[in-house]
Amino acid sequence: MSAPDHLTRLAGKRVLVTAAGQGLGAAIALELLERGCDVAVHYRSSAAGAEALARRAAELGRRCVLAPADLTERAAAEACVDRAVDALGGLDILVNNAGDLVGRRSLAELDDDFLRRTFAINLESMIWVTQRARPALVASAPSAIVNLASLAGRKGGHAGSLLYSTTKGAVITWTRALSGELGPLGVRVNCVAPGLILGSAFHATHTTPESAAATVAGIPLGRAGAPADVARAVAYFASEYDGFVTGATLDLNGGVYCA
Repeated sequence: MSAPDHLTRLAGKRVLVTAAGQGLGAAIALELLERGCDVAVHYRSSAAGAEALARRAAELGRRCVLAPADLTERAAAEACVDRAVDALGGLDILVNNAGDLVGRRSLAELDDDFLRRTFAINLESMIWVTQRARPALVASAPSAIVNLASLAGRKGGHAGSLLYSTTKGAVITWTRALSGELGPLGVRVNCVAPGLILGSAFHATHTTPESAAATVAGIPLGRAGAPADVARAVAYFASEYDGFVTGATLDLNGGVYCA
């Protein structure tokens, strides 16, 4: 008996996942490897996690390219994409996962450097990577882009996440706008907006146990999400590379917010 179609549609697809050395990015890269993709793993400082993915890829008989870069530098972002495309021989799927809260600050506490860093990590890096990947994605159409936003981009986030929430709301708008531009070229663009996902470096750094417990108490499904929940959603959008869904944002938050 052959494997179900949803488990084999990604076989042989060439993927770049940004910020894939740990957390959600690592879970996404692993999910795609196990579904038969060849994956370029971008990372900035999480070399150990990226190398673990490379070892898993070897066990699966898949190609895995490691691409370290600071994506907030345009030249480095472009070089990262070039490395992925050259090593994989093209690109079918781009997952824009890189992003960070940077820190919690109120409006009164914002300064030029904090604003620049937040926008560079969450928006500029995605723009430079996507722009550079565009020719390869068009050449391999039908192809797909999956962007990572956040529940914060829907609801405004918790205290101190003003700029982060703003950038993640922009990711959702970017997804809608870009889907209209790239749709005629055969490239679908969709977005995943996770809520509280425990087991990720993001919440380990920026969310206290008390805050997490309070958030979980208000989730209708009665639990926080896990990185694998996000990875499966990304894999769905990626596997529908020739599908009819584009410009959409999928909310993964256990029922806290329903658009």
